[in-house]
Amino acid sequence: MQNNSITEIQQQLEKYFDGLYFCDVDKLKNVFHSDATYINITDEPMLKLDMDAYFFIVEKRISPASQNQLRQDKVIAINLIHDQLAMVHVECVIEPKYFYDALTWVQKQGEWKIISKVFYYQLLAN
Repeated sequence: MQNNSITEIQQQLEKYFDGLYFCDVDKLKNVFHSDATYINITDEPMLKLDMDAYFFIVEKRISPASQNQLRQDKVIAINLIHDQLAMVHVECVIEPKYFYDALTWVQKQGEWKIISKVFYYQLLAN
């Protein structure tokens, strides 16, 4: 059961990274729970969005893929807390920012979905 869950989360993470790199909202909609929250702790005041607002931003973004940016995404840790709850730490680059994401995942109707994305970013050195 545990190995299956980790494999399923890893497959969802591939879609997550693809969605960010290609600005593919359909892929992201497949990964995020419809009630998920998006929280940027870097900016003051802290920014909290629902999924509709977040997807609107992604749709308007120029994709890293279209700019031939080097793809830099990695999974740091996947922690299964329960058979229906996991915490995942990932990092990725969308120039000019380096992101540190804390993703909370829930399993509902047999599918793993992100229920919260809390992240911090740093500007890359030029």
